[in-house]
Formats: sequence, structure tokens, C-alpha cells
Amino acid sequence: MWSFFARDPVKDFAYEILPDTHESSGLWTLHRGKRKTNGEPVSLFVYEVALGTDQQTQLAKAAFKRMKTLRHPNILAYVDGLETEKCLYLVTEQVTPLAVHLKAQAEKGGSGELEVSWGLHQIVKALSFLVNDCHLLHNNLGMWAVFVDRAGEWKLGALDHVASETGDPSGAPLPPPKAVYPDMEKYDPPETPRQQRHREMVRWKKMAGEVWRLGCLIWEVFNGPLPRAASLRTIGKVPKLLVPHYCELVGANPRARPNPARFLQNCRAAGGFLSNSFVESNLFLEEIQIKEQAEKQQFFQDLSENLDSFPEDFCKHKVLPQLLTAFEFGNAGAVVLTPLFKVGKFLSTEEYQQKIIPVIVKMFSSTDRAMRIRLLQQMEQFIQYLNEAAVNSQIFPHVVHGFTDTNPAIREQTVKSMLLLAPKLNEANLNQELMRHFARLQARDEQGPIRCNTTVCLGKIAPYLNPATRQRVLISAFSRATKDPFPASRSAGVLGFAATNSYYSLAESAARILPMLCTLTVDPEKNVREQAFKTIKSFLTKLETVSEDPTMLVELEKDVTSSAHPAGVSSSWAGWAVTGVSSLTSKLIRTAPGAEGGAAAPENSGLTPGPASTPDATPMARPSAAASKKPGSDWSGSAWDADDSWSNDRGAQSPPPAGGVRLASEYDWDTGRGGGTGAGPARGGGQSDLFASVSQRSAAAPATVRGGMVTAATLRAAELSKKRREERKKELEAKRAERKAAKGPLKLGARKLD
Repeated sequence: MWSFFARDPVKDFAYEILPDTHESSGLWTLHRGKRKTNGEPVSLFVYEVALGTDQQTQLAKAAFKRMKTLRHPNILAYVDGLETEKCLYLVTEQVTPLAVHLKAQAEKGGSGELEVSWGLHQIVKALSFLVNDCHLLHNNLGMWAVFVDRAGEWKLGALDHVASETGDPSGAPLPPPKAVYPDMEKYDPPETPRQQRHREMVRWKKMAGEVWRLGCLIWEVFNGPLPRAASLRTIGKVPKLLVPHYCELVGANPRARPNPARFLQNCRAAGGFLSNSFVESNLFLEEIQIKEQAEKQQFFQDLSENLDSFPEDFCKHKVLPQLLTAFEFGNAGAVVLTPLFKVGKFLSTEEYQQKIIPVIVKMFSSTDRAMRIRLLQQMEQFIQYLNEAAVNSQIFPHVVHGFTDTNPAIREQTVKSMLLLAPKLNEANLNQELMRHFARLQARDEQGPIRCNTTVCLGKIAPYLNPATRQRVLISAFSRATKDPFPASRSAGVLGFAATNSYYSLAESAARILPMLCTLTVDPEKNVREQAFKTIKSFLTKLETVSEDPTMLVELEKDVTSSAHPAGVSSSWAGWAVTGVSSLTSKLIRTAPGAEGGAAAPENSGLTPGPASTPDATPMARPSAAASKKPGSDWSGSAWDADDSWSNDRGAQSPPPAGGVRLASEYDWDTGRGGGTGAGPARGGGQSDLFASVSQRSAAAPATVRGGMVTAATLRAAELSKKRREERKKELEAKRAERKAAKGPLKLGARKLD
């Protein structure tokens, strides 16, 4: 029983001190520690009674009591404590002494003025709280009294000498700092005892002393330790915007020194040291719970631009939690995505998986179109952190809804996203579900650019498909593309054959592919003809090689039945489609071809993509009857083989009119991206374009479609085609009117035969 009363209370304490992590902090020794139950990091201030004097023990116990009762966002937060006969243990949030923090920042290049400005703002605000609201005097303000948490926020600590401005009612005043540490005298203000005749003057003198020490703190933050009081007259590295206000703090006349609240107000004035985007952002975040929804939306939009100049720790530990909370509980929507992904760059893989991925997975189930398209547009920023299980079970089922969305921009972004998702899809989703959607898009989508990009994407993900799917899909899909009335689609089909030629047997090349390519040698578009000739030559070269040396057959057909090998994606398709399913198609869709069924996205859809995809005001013509034909029931993989139905449905159509399509020069073709792999000839890690030797066209050359890009000549040809159709239509209407006039009016009871 006696052992129960003799137990050491430290062993039952919920926190433990980490070894070799101590640092002196006034009376206390600062240690890093953690909670025993969950490993949460904390700081422990330890005071050993045996090593201190009676005065120091009195101060330590006063600080222990004051920390328990004094709460403010800018004052060091008390977590727990333990008082024994031997030691005092004070547990706080995890912090670092300001001097240590500034030294570490100096080794990295120095703390920026933005970070220091917000830190000083916090300390002055804490001092104002003590002086004006609590009527307390800190009496120990200096570098040693300021601590920095992991978000880079400054906290006021060292409450050992805090006392009421009217004195201690118990009659036992605390000793001043210089009584314990003689070298602290240099921080005392220069007032003489004769200035303390009246009580009001004494009160003012005490508050003025706090402000004087604030000036000393500012001097030390920018110039290092203060050697003597006279050094305060030397401005040193104090910023110019802060100099006038600093001089007021260390003025000889105590009544001229501003109250901390007044000092804060002066520095926050327009053009002041504390008037900047970083301070404004922090103040907004502190009050974000009471802000209006419109204010939050505007703040998050502006925040994305400012994050690049903000400290990394601040972004990770203060901005990120607010972004996650805003999405989870504040209905912030798509506007939080851009700053969220910017902050995500500062996280480790483990932190990203833990904090951001769960939110992203939840976002994919959103019905908000703006949210969905932003996620698809920025997928390459987080795709590497997604595991295959989450992609197949939680993300892909929601993403595929975009293939059937009525908004063309969402359908386009969904196709583009498959370049990134394909490596993580399982057998069923990749070779069955995705192929079914691609078949429907390529055959039935009313937008020519989307049909073209479906062909491009299919070629890019071909290495991930299993051999059976490649045999069933590729030839049929590219053959269908070569019959598309949209010139870019025909070019994509031809180049698709060239880029995937290693997946076809020589028998298929001779019997199915070459006959198809030969029909394109008389295509109306010169670029299609050029690419057809080049592709035909590449297939003929393989046939000639085997004809001369039959032993090469095995080598040339080794990839036909090989399993998926994604290594060839960037090398084989880095150059043939320069736009790489870029924002080009969005622009074509929005301004687009009437006969191709360019149904404009609904204005009230809520879709708010980035600047590159802002809808134009140009209305688009209604889709033609053939183009707007609705798909039937679910398309199976065999839909790729429906070449006859494709020919009947679309082969008879003329090239689409493009009266609303802009000139090719407006679309920044060379900088388009395709999930990181669709680069121009200068990209792809040195991989050259399969057809990079195509000669440049002269200014008077006919319309050209190059790698999925629609040029100005193509558009002019489309306009001429549209004009010819309109003239033909007028001629037919005129002849019909002549026939009706020749027959005269219909008689009662007569039957109309035409």
C-alpha cells in the first residue's frame, strides 16, 4: 500500500520528453516532447527547483499559474502541466524560440519581410491584449519571450514577470527581470524617478516601458542581439516603412510613445509595414467563419495568386487546414482546388495521401460541373498519389459519367483524363468499360474535335491494352477515323496506324490496313494524303524486310501478342499529335462547325473552367440530323467493327462548315499538353516526331490537317464546302418551286404525288 503513495507522478504524466532536445529559455529548459498515447508533438518547459533560487522558484510558479489562466490566440497555448517538489513541467503547443527560428531561416536565405511583418503584428496584438484588455504588464518582453509554432506564427511567452499594472494585491510583488538577470538592465526605458511623481505618470510610465521594450524587440529582430541601449539610435536593417513608427517606440519622452493598439493601427495604414497581402490573408483566415460566402469565394480566388510568395510552413499548417475545412463544411466548391493543389506541392507523399487524397476522392462524386472539370484539368498534379484501388472503385465510376455529359467541354476533359488514369485501371475498366465509351464517342459524338481526340487518346493508351483488345479495337477504330468527315480525325486515324504499327501482324497490315490507307491517297486534304503516303511506306518497308529475310518475321511481330508495356507511350506518340488533346478542342467546340453538331454548352450549366476554356460568345449552329443521332443501347466492344454503319451514317456527309471557327494562329498549338505526354517536337525527352520531316507549306498551300491540328487553309476549304452546299440547296428549292408552279393548284380530292 505504501508503494502506491510513493509512486513517482512523472511516470503517470501523459507526456514524455524526447532525448537530446533541450534548450535554455530563461528560467526554464525547453524540451521537445510528445503525447504518450498518439505521439502528438508538444513542447515541455521544465524548471528544476534544486537548481534555482527562491526568487526564481517564485517566478516559475507565477508563470505556471499565469499560463493556465491566460488565453489568447497570440499567447503561447497551455496544454497541460505537472508540479512536483522537484520540478515544474509546463506543456505547450510545439514551438521554437524566435532566436533559433531566425537563425535557421538565415541559413536558408533569411526570413522574408512578409513573415516578419505578420509575426510582429501578432506580438503587438498580444501585448495590446495584456495592456488594454487585461490591464497587465508583461515586464519581460524581448527575443527570449517570443516563440514560433510550426506554421511560422509568433507567440508571446515568458510570462514569469507578468503583473497587474496596479500592483500585486497580496503585497508580495514579483522581482523585476534585472534582479534575476543583471544584463537585462539595458532593456529598461530611460525614465528618471523624478518623472514618477504622480500616480497617473507612474501608470503611463509602466505602459511606456512595455512599448520601449517592444522597440528593443523590433531592433533585435532585424539587427541581432542588442549590445547596449545606445545602439537603439542606430536604425541598422530596420525596414524604411517601419522606421518612423520604431522611432516613436524608443523616443525619450514616455508620453509620446504610442499605445500598442495605436502603433498597430499606424502600421496597418495604407503603405505601412503591416499593410500587405500576407497580413491581409492571415486576418481573413482568422475571421473566415463569420465571412459571407461571396467573400470566401473571392478570397480563395485571390489566394491562389499570392501563395507563391507565402512561407512554406504557413501554407502547409495554416492555409491547408482552412482549405480542407472550407470544402468539407463551407461549400466553397471548385474555387478551392487551385490553391489546394498549390499547397499540395509542399507536402510529402505521406502527408498528401493523408490530407488531400481523401478530399479529392470525395470531390469526384460531386455533381457540380465546375468542380468536375477543374478536377479533370488538374489531374496530373495528383494522379501520382492515387492508388489503383481508389481509382477503380471510387474515381473511375464517377469520371465515366463525363463521356455522356451534354457539355462538350466536360466530354473533352474526360477523354484527356484517360491518358493519366489508364495506367491505373484494372482489366475490366480499361479493356471493356473504357473501350465501350470510346466506341460511342468516336462513332456518335456530334463534335468533330472530340471524335479526333478520342482517336488520339486511344493511340496513346494502346500500350496499356491487353493483346486481345488491341487486336479487336485498333484497326477498326483507326479505320473508322479515316472515314470521318472532320479532317483532323482522318489525319489522327492515319497517324494512329503509324504510331501503333508494331501491334499489327504482317497479314493484317497487307490485307486490312494498306487497302484502307490507299483510299486516303486521294483525300481532299493534302496533309491527309501526305501522312497516308508516309504511313504506307512504313508498312511497305516492314513487308519488304520480311520478304527479303523471312527470319525477321518473329522480331517484327513480337509486340503483337505482348502484354501491356507502358514504356512506349511517350516515345511513339510524343510528336504525332502535337496538341495532345489540348485546349484546342474546347475552342473548336465552342465556336464551332454547324454540320458537326457544335451544340454550345448551356450558359447556365455552372461550368467555370480556367481562362483557357472560357466560353466564347459566338453561338453555334444546331447539329445536323445525322450528327445529333442518339446512341442506342450500350455499345459493346464489337462497336469498333461497325465500319459499315459508320460509312452509311457519316461517310456521306460533307466536311463540316466552320464559319465560326477561329484561325489556327489563335490557338497556340505548340504549347498544348496531353496529360504530360502530348508535347511538340521539342518535347518528349528527345523523342522526335514520327513524321517530323514533313515539309513546310507555302502561304498559298491548300488546307492542311497536321497531327490533329486544324489550320486556316482547312477552315477556308470548309467554308467553300458550306457555300457550295447552300447554293445546291437553293437550286433544289428553285426547281421544286418550278415543278409546283407548272402543275398548278391542287384540285379538291386530288392526291399529291410528289
